[in-house]
Amino acid sequence: MDKYDVIVVGGGHAGAEAAHAVFRMGFSCALVTFNQKTIGQMSCNPAIGGLGKSHIVREIEALGGLMPQATDLSGIQYRTLNTRKGDAVQALRVQCDRELYKKAVQKIIKETNIRVFEEEVVDLVIKNNRVNGVLTKNQTIKAKKTILTTGTFLNGKMYTGESVTKGGRVGDGSAIPLSKRLYDLDLPMGRLKTGTPARIKLSSIDITKLEVQPGEKPTPWMSLYNRPKKHQKQIPCYITRTNEKTHNIIKKNTHLSAMYSGNIVGIGPRYCPSIEDKVNKFEDKKSHQIFIEPEGISKDLVYPNGISTSLPHKAQKDFIHSIKGLERSVIEEYGYAVEYDFVDPRSLKSSLETKFLKNFYLAGQINGTTGYEEAAAQGLMAGINACRAIQKKQSLILERSEAYIGVLINDLTNHGITEPYRMFTSRAEHRLLLSQNNAEQRLLKKAFGLGLVEEKRYKQYIEKEQQYQDFVNKELKTKKLKSFINKENQKINLPESKSVFSLLYRTDANKTKLFTTNKQNDGFYKRTITETKYEGYIQKQLREITKTKKQNRKKIPKNTNYSKINGLSNEVKEKLNTNQPDTIGSAANIEGVTPAAINLILIQLKKNKMQKQNA
Repeated sequence: MDKYDVIVVGGGHAGAEAAHAVFRMGFSCALVTFNQKTIGQMSCNPAIGGLGKSHIVREIEALGGLMPQATDLSGIQYRTLNTRKGDAVQALRVQCDRELYKKAVQKIIKETNIRVFEEEVVDLVIKNNRVNGVLTKNQTIKAKKTILTTGTFLNGKMYTGESVTKGGRVGDGSAIPLSKRLYDLDLPMGRLKTGTPARIKLSSIDITKLEVQPGEKPTPWMSLYNRPKKHQKQIPCYITRTNEKTHNIIKKNTHLSAMYSGNIVGIGPRYCPSIEDKVNKFEDKKSHQIFIEPEGISKDLVYPNGISTSLPHKAQKDFIHSIKGLERSVIEEYGYAVEYDFVDPRSLKSSLETKFLKNFYLAGQINGTTGYEEAAAQGLMAGINACRAIQKKQSLILERSEAYIGVLINDLTNHGITEPYRMFTSRAEHRLLLSQNNAEQRLLKKAFGLGLVEEKRYKQYIEKEQQYQDFVNKELKTKKLKSFINKENQKINLPESKSVFSLLYRTDANKTKLFTTNKQNDGFYKRTITETKYEGYIQKQLREITKTKKQNRKKIPKNTNYSKINGLSNEVKEKLNTNQPDTIGSAANIEGVTPAAINLILIQLKKNKMQKQNA
């Protein structure tokens, strides 16, 4: 019987990050998966990053994770989104070669001491409400901590029309015994749904009819540290659209869709709906955009992002052939919906350890999220906190104001989910502090202290930060100007000489003409422009955070009768009376308790205090 510090069940994005974090922290790890050849597999679209997600990827890198490295080893197109908006919400999206990404993850795992078991977990080893390992079909594997990252495989069922197949992904099985075991434990569980479009041969598409979407030049990197020597071959994506004929075919066949026939009870992702949902819920729209995304450099296959479906094969073929450029396209694999079990994430601590069983952590889609990046972030944090628990040290809990990962886990564990959870920049109330470009500044020192990144990398970061400070102090603050060029290209004379640094605060100055950069200091100058531009807003947010922290510590008297507070809804009154939170922060974390409700409670507390003083 083998014994390890940590067992990770599942080899997807959450499982790979969890196992690798355990390795980096110096502990032994067993990774148990159906098939070791699918470790790191991109089950859905072949892309990493995007709006709200690249921020998470950069945070994963700052904490030593493997996703950014695997992305750059497989990236075949890089594009920064939201370039017309502020720095805080700009996001890098990388189209990846599906095979190269998987190979990169497997190579990184292979270079560690992680022991991979190619088996199915059928049960948990539980004694005195503690999980002590797992039981596979062939053996018992014991560990101090167990992390479950089952993705869509927990009692996974795939639907195409009326056809139902067991599995969480085409070609792979379904974890049915383990799902039954979790239900037997009376865990708060439910069903969710996701979907995928058909895969089409690129050679069968008339790309002359499509809009070409080239990558960004010069080509950026996802990783800020561990980059390959050069990029993979960069290739374009394409754009086409559905039309009225497409929509008529879909409407005519909607009743045959698994989602509409009543076969599926799980709730699908609002922000990645099926084409059936789009056509039927947005009848006023005459067309929907489709991104034709190549699956790899040498693969004659594309992922048509935007037409996820569970319609029968014939209906899929008919509507795809009605789309411009796809009239003669050859479908290699038809689209399908996947329904799977999840556990209510409110049953987790902030460390991602379950409240109902000790030494047992959950990460990824089992917690109700959707997306590779959200899964990887949870796996990383579960791996870190499992190791911290073994060390008998405090869990790493990231604040909402210091990382999107903090927002993600706080949302899940406090508010739960009613549909698959996806990260957006709008979810972070302090997003001005959380640019994708300052993740190292926010988290690297913490990661080094935890043993997640090596000393060499940390020293390089410190040296780079010192170089930046020297650039600001020795270049921008010392160089004086008697005039500058404004945004209208006019020369503005100054009454007295001003430093370049002070002129960066002027909204009318043409920043590109204030200072001449070279290759070495161009990045530093751009960073200074951004930091000076947002400094006032950031200081305001920092003051708000300090005020909120102070407010959250405010005590609420025991047995407070919330029914007497005017303005609170009956639902909020009921929840507050039941939970009896001891602080304002605890009250704010109760699902459904809005900021407006918190203000009413604060007003009532102030009234009560004044009444006591006047009594």
